[in-house]
Amino acid sequence: MKNFNPADNIQDLQYFGEFGGVNPSISDSSTYTFLSAKTMFDTFEGNMEGCYLYSRHSSPSNLYLDKALAAMEGTETANVSASGMGAITPTLLQLCSSGDHIVSSRTIYGGTYAFLKNFTPRLGIKTTFVDITKLDVVEAAITAETKVLYCETVSNPLLEVADIAGLAKIALRHNLKLVVDNTFSPLSVSPAKLGADIVIHSLTKYINGSSDTVGGVTCASQEFIDSLKNVNSGASMLLGPTMDSLRSASVMKNLRTLHIRMKQHSHNAMYLAKRFEKDGLKTVYPGLKSHPSHKLYASMINREYGFGGMMTIDVGTLEKANALMELMQAKNLGYLAVSLGFYKTLFSAPGTSTSSEIPMDEQIEMGLTDGLIRFSIGLDNDIERTYQMMKKCMMELNVLTSESILTE
Repeated sequence: MKNFNPADNIQDLQYFGEFGGVNPSISDSSTYTFLSAKTMFDTFEGNMEGCYLYSRHSSPSNLYLDKALAAMEGTETANVSASGMGAITPTLLQLCSSGDHIVSSRTIYGGTYAFLKNFTPRLGIKTTFVDITKLDVVEAAITAETKVLYCETVSNPLLEVADIAGLAKIALRHNLKLVVDNTFSPLSVSPAKLGADIVIHSLTKYINGSSDTVGGVTCASQEFIDSLKNVNSGASMLLGPTMDSLRSASVMKNLRTLHIRMKQHSHNAMYLAKRFEKDGLKTVYPGLKSHPSHKLYASMINREYGFGGMMTIDVGTLEKANALMELMQAKNLGYLAVSLGFYKTLFSAPGTSTSSEIPMDEQIEMGLTDGLIRFSIGLDNDIERTYQMMKKCMMELNVLTSESILTE
C-alpha cells in the first residue's frame, strides 16, 4: 500500500494518437471493419485482442479510459459505462441470480438503494440493509444464499466509513464478492489494495470534475470484466449501458488533473469543517477527530489526497436548510444542486433529493435528518473568504428567523 500511488499510475500512462497526437485519437465509429470473415468470427468469440466489433462491446476510446482507471484503482482491468448506475446495476446482476442474497450498507446512494430495495426483488434477488460500520452485524446478516457484500467507502450522504479491510476478511471467509463504490474518495482510498474484489465509480463526479458528463466504471479482474462483456451472458453487453467515445475521451482529459483537484477539495473541506465545528454547528467530516471513524479512515487513506471534499452540517429543520441553501446560492457561494465534484460548491438536502428514495422511517432510523445539508466543497482559492461569506449567510438567516444556527 505504501508504494502504491494511484496518481503516479495515471501519470505513467502515455498514449499516442493515430497521427502522433499527445491525446489518443477518438474512435468516432459505432462499428468496425474486418479484413477477413474469420477475424470477425474470432472477435465475436472474444479471441481477438486488439480487434473491435461494435462500440456497445468496446471501442478504442473506451479501452484507453478503462486502462487508466484500472491503473488508478490497482485492478487488472476496467469497463466504463454510460453512468454510475450503468456500472452498479450490471455488476450486481452479473454476480447474482434468482434466489441469491446481497448484504448492503444501509446508507448508500438513493438510486442504488432503490435498485436493491425495489427492482432486484422482481428478479428474485433479496437484500438485507445493515449498519456497515458494525462488522458483527454485517456477518450476522450473511446467509447461505448471500453472494455479495456491497458498500460505499464513504457513504452517501451520512459519511459513514466502511472498514474495507475488515469487510474483505468477512467476504473471504464466506466466499463472497466485496463490491465497493469509491465515488466519494478517488485517490484518497484504494479499495482493491484493501481487499475489495470490485471497485465502482460514478465518473460523473470527482473523476470528470466538470459536471458536463455522465459516466461510470467497474474496476475488477480480467475474468470478471470479460464476463460482463460476454456477448452471450454479459450484463453490460446485453443491457447496453455503453459510454460514448466522445464522452470517454473527455473524461480521460479531466482525469489527468484529478490529483490536483482532490488535494484542493480536501484542503477546503477540512478548513470549513474545522471552522464550522468550532462555531458550534453539528458538522460531520471524516477528517475531524469527532468523526466516529476518523482513526479508521486515517489508516485507510493515501494521506497526500486528504479526507475528501464531502461534508455535512445539520441546521435543525428542512425549512432552515432550504433557506440557507437558497441564500448561499444567491451570494454566489455555490449551487443548490445534486451531484458532487464540481469546481463550485454544491449543496442539497439529501433527505428530499439524492436519498428521497429511502422511506422516511428508514431515514429517521439511520439518522438522516430534515435539517441535514450535504456539501461537495469546491476548489475556491481563498477558503477563508468563502468561510466568512458562508458564516455571514448563516448569521443573516438567524436574523430573519430569530433562531440561532450558530452557537457563538
